[in-house]
Amino acid sequence: MGRGMTARSDRLVLEVANLEVPVLTGIYSEETHLPQPLRMSVKVELDCADHYAADTPLTASKNYMDLKRAMTHLPEGVHFVLIEAVADHIIETLMVEDPRVQSVEVKIVKLAIADDDEEIGVTLYRGRI
Repeated sequence: MGRGMTARSDRLVLEVANLEVPVLTGIYSEETHLPQPLRMSVKVELDCADHYAADTPLTASKNYMDLKRAMTHLPEGVHFVLIEAVADHIIETLMVEDPRVQSVEVKIVKLAIADDDEEIGVTLYRGRI
């Protein structure tokens, strides 16, 4: 390291939180044949640039709409038995489409089974080896 330089461990995490998405999943959808509302949040750790200046182009990061699209454009007509499978699909979509994505965390809350403000669901995390 050069003189005046300090060690850094910067991490860039992009997030889309609390997006409500109707998904065919679980027993509720199996019985009604209707999608149930899921509240999804996604965190993506991306390769970090050395520095972000005011004129740094979008290509140095990732478009947030890519995260939102992975959450909302699920295979049409597919009934996901487990919400874990929904999370897995989102993770695979984001990791396959961009090799800069180092890890993805997906949190899914099943709104149809909540009585009050509790959050019942799963969080799935996957990182590259």
